[in-house]
Amino acid sequence: MNLANARTAVAAALGRMNAAYGQPVFNEWVLVSLRADRGAILAYEGPRQEKYKQQFTLDLQTMLKELSGQKLGVGDFAFASDAAGTHYDACLRLGESSYLFCNHLTRTMREIRENPLWIEAQKPWVELSQKFLADPLV
Repeated sequence: MNLANARTAVAAALGRMNAAYGQPVFNEWVLVSLRADRGAILAYEGPRQEKYKQQFTLDLQTMLKELSGQKLGVGDFAFASDAAGTHYDACLRLGESSYLFCNHLTRTMREIRENPLWIEAQKPWVELSQKFLADPLV
């Protein structure tokens, strides 16, 4: 999958999640390439357009702790239950070196999961993971 199609797929899936949940599940997301020789931000959507880059490494810390010792395959995902504030709540591996990180700036995953509508909101997330498993971002 190319970057333009990946962005469209992510935006559509998150839109379906929000519709199922009745409000935004995540209010910001970032696509990144984390190659050993060079990392890059590929796309960002959210309210911190001017500031998210300054804190990106710090905001990943909770998720990196959650992923410690894990090796996500393409299409695999993880959630950090207690990532508060600007710390990223969700991660989905999109390709060999590309990842999607999602966040809600005022709620943690633990709080998001308390809503019974979370069960329905997960379906588009899983469909998105399957889409990238079948056609990884290159």
